[in-house]
Amino acid sequence: MKRYLIACLLGLGLMHGRVLAQLQGPTEEDAAWRFAQTITADEIRAHLEVLASDAFEGRETGTEGQRKAAAWIEQYFRGLGLPPVVGDTAWQQPIRFTSERLVEASLRTGDKEWRHLYDFYAWPAAMPAGRHEIAADEVVFAGYGIDAPAWSDYAGRDVEGKVVLIYQGEPFDRQGRSRVTGSEQPSRWAGDWKLKIATARRHGARAVLLVEPQVRKQVLAAGSRLFRPATFMGDGSAADDQYLPHAFVSAGVVRALLGKHMKKVVKARKRIERKGKPALVAVPVRLQLLLDKTRSTLTGSNVLGYIEGTDPALKDELIIISAHYDHLGKHGGAIYNGADDNGSGTSTVLEIAQAFAEARKAGAGPRRSVLCLLVSGEEKGLLGSQYYVHHPVFPLEHTVADINIDMIGRVDKAHADDPNYVYVIGADRLSSELHQINEAMNARYTHLQLDYTYNAEDDPNRYYYRSDHYNFAERGIPAVFFFSGVHDDYHQPTDTVDKIMFDKMVPIARLAFLTAWELANRDARIRVDKGKASMR
Repeated sequence: MKRYLIACLLGLGLMHGRVLAQLQGPTEEDAAWRFAQTITADEIRAHLEVLASDAFEGRETGTEGQRKAAAWIEQYFRGLGLPPVVGDTAWQQPIRFTSERLVEASLRTGDKEWRHLYDFYAWPAAMPAGRHEIAADEVVFAGYGIDAPAWSDYAGRDVEGKVVLIYQGEPFDRQGRSRVTGSEQPSRWAGDWKLKIATARRHGARAVLLVEPQVRKQVLAAGSRLFRPATFMGDGSAADDQYLPHAFVSAGVVRALLGKHMKKVVKARKRIERKGKPALVAVPVRLQLLLDKTRSTLTGSNVLGYIEGTDPALKDELIIISAHYDHLGKHGGAIYNGADDNGSGTSTVLEIAQAFAEARKAGAGPRRSVLCLLVSGEEKGLLGSQYYVHHPVFPLEHTVADINIDMIGRVDKAHADDPNYVYVIGADRLSSELHQINEAMNARYTHLQLDYTYNAEDDPNRYYYRSDHYNFAERGIPAVFFFSGVHDDYHQPTDTVDKIMFDKMVPIARLAFLTAWELANRDARIRVDKGKASMR
């Protein structure tokens, strides 16, 4: 019966290579298991008590706390004897980010003052930097703000120096055909409001008001993106040359702004719908709009721990093990220590680095090289990993896979009664072999419940797209993300070391190490055989 089962497993392709050994479990001669056992709860705790201490002030990218954390991680890698690989002289890869925020926003029509983020809002990324004070005695209604070959709201009309009022979307005829495409298929103008702002600028407008009947709903949907600083790579100067000061305004604001002239605008819109001809209407108003956008430069860094492979034929290939070490910093006197998010993942990667370094010193491998990549800027939008894939220290075409670890120190409500689990996300998206290897390592060694709930393509949480592995997967590099779910202390000052379940972390950390070990030591590189084609 046992031979029959093994034959079935081989026939199905669920396990390959070392099937018998995997079923038998670890042995005393098993190097992978020997070095996996160097990963311990006490050592993870020792790392985390430093990283999530008040001394590092929440490790927010661009702050002194983040720089202290990076220096401490670098010193740890140095202590393991890992070489500098950034320009052959450094362990840190410096990253320059741009941070933008709207520091002041006000809107007045006549004698009425309107509330920002309640009656109107603006996107800082789609306007020039600086203080914009706009007083206008006229608004030009320009339909949908479109300028295309089949339909132009600006044809033969002058809006130079004017404030332009436009609707979102695009015009359709009574048969449901777009006036722009001539078919039922909408054009890009239907949802690209940035294109409309850029078009108004090209025609010389001074500012744009976009009618938004559901301002409060849109503000809630946008969440903190509207009032927290936006951080991104690059200098942000493109917005200065492309966009205009703008505001999405509620229907109530529009009615108050236009007053008795509201009927003229409604009539013009109906004419657009009925006759299929653009209509531009100038309306006298009393409008004061103030938008003050600041822009500053932040400097962060990724920290790299490199273990060179021992096989001359394979050492140019690379396994990346990643985690972000940044968090939310210090706000209003409260320190967001980020013990679970993501001190837990960072501490785990440090332990994995030590396990591989000890194996290397003992002459036990790894055959392929391993890069322990601790990135900054994740909380700003996966920016550290994004920077790395744009400026790779090692060629992406030689990168075999990324193993990413983010928040593995707690349990969520779904597993409150059994902490012996981990969510596995993305392993099967690009490579069936990566998925099989991870399952085989767990079956042989760690015996965790592998929960694939968040791996579903229709998962509303979209965790597959929300951690640093995604920047690798997007470029066709197989990636797996280990995660334990969210909890009540997520992104709160209460995410502290005393709540971390270190014994729970150990088997997850060992599974990540063992999966990396197999990837690094097997004869053949895993194949990209699923999902979108490799972009390498």
